[in-house]
Amino acid sequence: MASELKSRLQADLNAARKDRDKFRTLVISTALSDIRNKELEPPVGALDDEAVVLVLTRMIKQRRDAADQFRSAGRPELAEQEEAQATVLQEYLPEAMGEDEVRAIVREIVASGVDQMGQLMGQLMPRIRGRYDGKDANRIVREELAG
Repeated sequence: MASELKSRLQADLNAARKDRDKFRTLVISTALSDIRNKELEPPVGALDDEAVVLVLTRMIKQRRDAADQFRSAGRPELAEQEEAQATVLQEYLPEAMGEDEVRAIVREIVASGVDQMGQLMGQLMPRIRGRYDGKDANRIVREELAG
């Protein structure tokens, strides 16, 4: 099954090239390159939208981590550039979830009898992947298990 998200990225890349928007062209072409690389890995093949979201989520996390490192190294201009790239990539992810929504899902999983951190995160992450930050989800899980 072809990914609609990948098709949207390709169309946006063509539009950015036509508009001579070098920044968006760079960011989107890098994303498409990462997606193609993932498709070339052995058993994968063509990616569906969910797998494309995982690739984009990983790219956003890398950009944010790099921005933090640049900021702590006293290079705010490079940090801003990384954050701007993350913002462009964020446009392609599904609508973000709020903390209350994630907390409700965690409580639902706990109510079903799961009381171990690993099992709970294992059930939670597939439901929120690409729509909520994993570090914040981990914090919520810890709070709910403690309380």
